[in-house]
Amino acid sequence: MVLETNSKQDIINPIERPQVTQQLSENIILTTVDDLYNWARLSSLWPLLFGTACCFIEFAALIGSRFDFDRFGLIPRSSPRQADLIITAGTITMKMAPQLVRLYEQMPEPKYVIAMGACTITGGMFSVDSPTAVRGVDKLIPVDVYLPGCPPRPEAIVDAIIKLRKKIADNSMQERGLVKQTHRYYSTTHSMRPVEQILTGKYLQSGTRETPPQQLTEAMGMPVPPALMTSKSQKEVNPGG
Repeated sequence: MVLETNSKQDIINPIERPQVTQQLSENIILTTVDDLYNWARLSSLWPLLFGTACCFIEFAALIGSRFDFDRFGLIPRSSPRQADLIITAGTITMKMAPQLVRLYEQMPEPKYVIAMGACTITGGMFSVDSPTAVRGVDKLIPVDVYLPGCPPRPEAIVDAIIKLRKKIADNSMQERGLVKQTHRYYSTTHSMRPVEQILTGKYLQSGTRETPPQQLTEAMGMPVPPALMTSKSQKEVNPGG
């Protein structure tokens, strides 16, 4: 009778966790496929080592030990085929635009873009006078997070990565086909026309650089080279030529 009473008391008011519940909590994880898939993606973002201007200095500082973005699972990769995040750090020019689009196309799905800096978002200080700066990188590739600043500090990049992680956590595998962009970039014709080059290097072969002008030579009292005398005599004989 005493043993039965003790066993009943143990079941009614246990001192520790029941053995069955403890075993289940250690061996079973309850989640959804979306949550597991998104957690794996947001915990291992691999950014591409890509930079075109001064914003990349801030991005490089983020890799260092002071800010240490490795704690977010970010591992910088030099190959676009191994990266799923590209941070456009710096001004994108028309000459650099095809290379940027090529790098983006080589990245495997799913992939994300952070537009870093005012020059990348709107053209920045070059949006008025520069004929080559792209007025917004979203004209070339789709952007997930816009990071303003000139340049933004590494703490701002960390904040942008946190916002991107939240966006990834809200994604759904069923809705991926509905929100996927069909047209990743577009191009437009411009009205600029090519002009002749000014610096051709031919000015080094001009006659005024090889020999001083005749008027200057005569004014300084220097002897006139025979070549100038010959050309002068030819002009006197044939003034129309």
